[in-house]
Amino acid sequence: MLTLTDTRGAKTCQGYTRRDFLKVGSLGMAGAMGLPGLLKARAASTGQSLSHKSVILLFLQGGPSHIELFDPKMTAPSEVRSITGEVSTKLPGITFGGTFPQLAKLADKFTVVRSYGSKNGAHTYQAVASGGNPTKATMGAMYSRIAGNTNPVTSIPSNTLVLPEAVDPSLRLKGNFETSALPTLTDPGEFGANYAAFNPIGGGELKQNMELKIPAARFDSRRELLGQLDRLKHRADATQAVSSMNQFQQQAFDVITRGVADAFDLSKEDPRLVERYDTSKLFPNRHPQAFFDMHRATNLLGKQLLLARRLCEAGCGFVTVSDCGWDMHSNGNSPKHLGGMYWLGPQVDHAVAAFIEDVEQRGLSDDILLIVTGEMGRSPRINNNGGRDHYGELTPLMFYGGGLKMGQVIGSSDPGAAHPAALPYTPENLVSTVLHTLFDVAQLRLQTELPTSLIRFAESTPPIEQLF
Repeated sequence: MLTLTDTRGAKTCQGYTRRDFLKVGSLGMAGAMGLPGLLKARAASTGQSLSHKSVILLFLQGGPSHIELFDPKMTAPSEVRSITGEVSTKLPGITFGGTFPQLAKLADKFTVVRSYGSKNGAHTYQAVASGGNPTKATMGAMYSRIAGNTNPVTSIPSNTLVLPEAVDPSLRLKGNFETSALPTLTDPGEFGANYAAFNPIGGGELKQNMELKIPAARFDSRRELLGQLDRLKHRADATQAVSSMNQFQQQAFDVITRGVADAFDLSKEDPRLVERYDTSKLFPNRHPQAFFDMHRATNLLGKQLLLARRLCEAGCGFVTVSDCGWDMHSNGNSPKHLGGMYWLGPQVDHAVAAFIEDVEQRGLSDDILLIVTGEMGRSPRINNNGGRDHYGELTPLMFYGGGLKMGQVIGSSDPGAAHPAALPYTPENLVSTVLHTLFDVAQLRLQTELPTSLIRFAESTPPIEQLF
């Protein structure tokens, strides 16, 4: 028998335990409350509040500079303006930092908020990703608490974290204070560990509590998982057992043999598309000193975003993609004179542009919302090392898709890129925007099992209204 289990007795808001998360009998697929029964029950009781959209949060850990990304301020004094210069965009009169030429050509496809500030000046993520809501749960945990731990149709985990290790399992970012702070980015707050992000490669409590018994392996190796599932599929084909299953038994088999495995298998993609996303080959000969010093960063962001898109297509509602290395004091932890921008900036430019083009071609721009931000911005004035220090008054923020209004720049900063000059927004507004995208907030009150503090936050906190 193939079983994914959690020995704890905690229940979802639909009343099912983690023990029921994924249970499929050996090819007969029997069981009153295995996955087939769970799917059938959930299919019959799906609420009206869920929009069936997905969100990908690309979080640039360390504090990306709002100036070098989307607000270059080239008319400001030299100690303020973008060290990478600027590039004209498709929007008249709007420029981005000089490492964003591909995104500049797609500026009509996404929206930038120039007056957003995280109000955070440290490498702490929980307050930013939770918007200060009373439950202290971050956005992905809020989603899974409202929508359920798994997708009601595919049973893919609804809240997932995609680290660089999801692309390269051998990678370990040891000694990285940004990684040690990582759990706060997906903190479930008062909801507890049952709503923590599922981390299929990099670890995490949920992953540790799920066992893959085929026959006695742990859910530790994606390659081993894929091999075992491939053999299971061949066996099913040979015995023609699948043809005798009912709808929900077939769906349960698909979750195992296609949903979970295929979502993380990039070999299922057109190699030309994988190549378009790939950022690992962009910089082998560029800025070798930057490469040497960027020990917190990887060059795997493109494939991370491709995995995130695949997860959304498989039914995951909230995917957090982490990209480290954006702490740019230029004091030894990153190259002098913001040299790290020449490594990380082009990678974001390439990966996000590939993502936008891919999603547009697939006709999914209304179904997937991509958010790009970090825990803070960087100081308006360049420091003595040619870098920028921690700064929370202005923070980069970009939205693409989700059926929201694209092709605009919302708000503005003052001439010194130090404070919002119009339409100031904070993480509270960001989180509310996500909730209003994913849910019919007015309908949430009907879900009596939800915490009243969460409902009050969703109803009382305004989203970024120009997006709707």
